Amino acid sequence: MAFEGLADRLQGTLQKIRGKGKVSESDVKEMMREVRLALLEADVNFKVVKDFVKRVSERAVGQEVMKSLTPGQQVIKVVQQELTDLMGGEQSKIAVAKRPPTVIMMVGLQGAGKTTTTGKLANLLRKKHNRKPLLVAADIYRPAAIDQLQTLGKQLNMPVFSLGDQVSPVEIAKQAIEKAKEEHHDYVLIDTAGRLHIDEELMDELKQVKEVTQPDEIFLVVDAMTGQDAVNVAQSFNDLLGLTGVVLTKLDGDTRGGAALSVKAVTNTPIKFVGLGEKLDALEPFHPERMASRILGMGDVLSLIEKAQASVDEDKAKELEKKFKSMSFTFDDFLEQLAQVRKMGPLDEVLGMLPGANKMKGLKNVQVDDKQIGHVEAIIRSMTKAEREQPEIINSSRKKRIAKGSGRTVQEVNRLLKQFEDMKKMMKQMTNMTKGKKKGFKFPFM
Repeated sequence: MAFEGLADRLQGTLQKIRGKGKVSESDVKEMMREVRLALLEADVNFKVVKDFVKRVSERAVGQEVMKSLTPGQQVIKVVQQELTDLMGGEQSKIAVAKRPPTVIMMVGLQGAGKTTTTGKLANLLRKKHNRKPLLVAADIYRPAAIDQLQTLGKQLNMPVFSLGDQVSPVEIAKQAIEKAKEEHHDYVLIDTAGRLHIDEELMDELKQVKEVTQPDEIFLVVDAMTGQDAVNVAQSFNDLLGLTGVVLTKLDGDTRGGAALSVKAVTNTPIKFVGLGEKLDALEPFHPERMASRILGMGDVLSLIEKAQASVDEDKAKELEKKFKSMSFTFDDFLEQLAQVRKMGPLDEVLGMLPGANKMKGLKNVQVDDKQIGHVEAIIRSMTKAEREQPEIINSSRKKRIAKGSGRTVQEVNRLLKQFEDMKKMMKQMTNMTKGKKKGFKFPFM
């Protein structure tokens, strides 16, 4: 998960203060020293850290904390609120023009994932908002940029407007909007050219496209993994174009997360979407409050509910919940669950949304990729029906046969059998944990 290092540091620091019945100014001072270091290590802008620490310190020694019944918890609440405000306070929704089409200009440096993000955004607009987008290939300089967008259009079964690479981007954008009006498209997404660095020529052209199209949104696509550089890029584009939103890509990568925490504070431009993977549905609206909760180990149950409701068959979920309670869950059920989990995205990301998941035994370092899931499926499919229903009958000769049939090792078969047993116990605990929670929702494994 993004912010992993920061999350661990902050949660460790806040844990010390959580249960305190009295909180002194020196407690707050010590905690804020740790918080400051954690944020700087995560590559958050120095001035942003300084302001954040000052605001939290002032509130943490104020009356709302000192006079409350649970000062320790109140301090954590202050940190969560300030962290949420730092990232924009509340979700910033995508614009809708009074008269369609709504025009969105996608800008950014080369290599940030702008063309792919354009396709992902179009997909999200169609799936979640029932809109009819038109993709526009206005990057005429990068070889294969037009081809890339057309390939994405084919994958999504969505129209792409192109006039080749010999017509100016300004003319392409102008004609695309006319075409969108004729064919009643709700949104026009213009994929503009990027460079390896910001230069005058690029900016002049983008200003002209902006002038001709009068866009409702100008989204800067920026790579979260570039850290502080991402914030500097956002600042430059904002000064020259007046951005309306930022889309952070690669937020699922090995990133320290500083860009997401700094970009809103430095540019006053909201983060509207985040890219969390390579698939065409791996783009999500950015919720500052949910992200703050996840960073502080409070989970993100709302996002988990949304993911589950979009992917899980409710009748099957009820049936599985019964099986967990009676401990009659089999490897066949497990195979079915793997298919459902795959629909929801990476398992470590899904588990990261559970409150306190990183503290739960066995969940701390869960990392499962598609390849590993494929190996697990191969092992299960090499078992007989009896073995899937009663894993306890699997002795050493059966393990050898299963390993040979699946092309895996005996150690991997042993590991899966142990993990399966541990998982059954853990899911039974989680079933009990979620009793009485939001009606109509079951965790995806249940």
